[in-house]
Amino acid sequence: MRDKIAALKDNLSRTIVGKDKPIRLVIIALLSGGHALLEDVPGVGKTLLAKSLARSINGRFQRVQCTPDLLPSDVTGTNIWNPSSREFEFLPGPVFANVLLADEINRATPRTQSALLEVMEEKQVTVDGEPRKVPQPFFVIATQNPIEYQGTFPLPEAQMDRFTVSLSMGYPSAAEELLMLQKQLHQVNVDELEPCISLDDVRELQRLTSQVKVTRSLQQYMLDIVRTSREDEEISLGVSPRGTVALQRATQALAFLEERDYAIPDDVKFVAPHVLSHRLTTTSGRPPKAIVERLLRSVMVESVAA
Repeated sequence: MRDKIAALKDNLSRTIVGKDKPIRLVIIALLSGGHALLEDVPGVGKTLLAKSLARSINGRFQRVQCTPDLLPSDVTGTNIWNPSSREFEFLPGPVFANVLLADEINRATPRTQSALLEVMEEKQVTVDGEPRKVPQPFFVIATQNPIEYQGTFPLPEAQMDRFTVSLSMGYPSAAEELLMLQKQLHQVNVDELEPCISLDDVRELQRLTSQVKVTRSLQQYMLDIVRTSREDEEISLGVSPRGTVALQRATQALAFLEERDYAIPDDVKFVAPHVLSHRLTTTSGRPPKAIVERLLRSVMVESVAA
């Protein structure tokens, strides 16, 4: 199955130029069975990444453009009356997809944001008291602009905790942007991307990822990092137990990407800033990612057995 991972990365690189780390982090979120939050300014390829991923895994793609007048039923679906059959029929919402892009999620009201809470954790929605399973795999990529705050509703802690990783695409380097311009002369359209793996392959890759070995001492290392976050003076709300589980799953996913069947401390160090920073509520005004990196430096790696 390793060749499937390489094919997926190569396929995404055809449309996303010079973004190896964001691509890797999104694949980590996918393999760990989680979701990704992309925080960046417009025009850096967030939507393109989501569409390219859906196309590459031959999955159903749906997009929700979040606005203040968006209703929860616009996301989950609703029951409508059919005069012909004289009964209610369920009209599925965009969550019934394999890859869901929630664009500018912080422009939706908290009521609508909460419509995603159940489906992101339990892979189902409940409409009029009836639970309905969404297709598997189910992967949410949400975006928000960290610069514009007018007319936005900050995501609550419970919503942020549902995302396995947070990341930023960032501006390309001069060389990468020149390459992007050159590629535009012979543009690779997302719809022209050939699927390189199947949905069954994704499910199997997720299963194999969950079997990556994590030693007890490495688990203790992760716990030390998490528990330190709950006692740090710069942090008023530390990492939740859900965040601890997400850290382990992301660590397993990175190890799997590196073609290992066991995880090491360096895996934890790589994913921790992206898994933990968006789960913190800070008091100092410093960027949460910088605080997580400080916590990583403060926890002794030497205590982790090989």
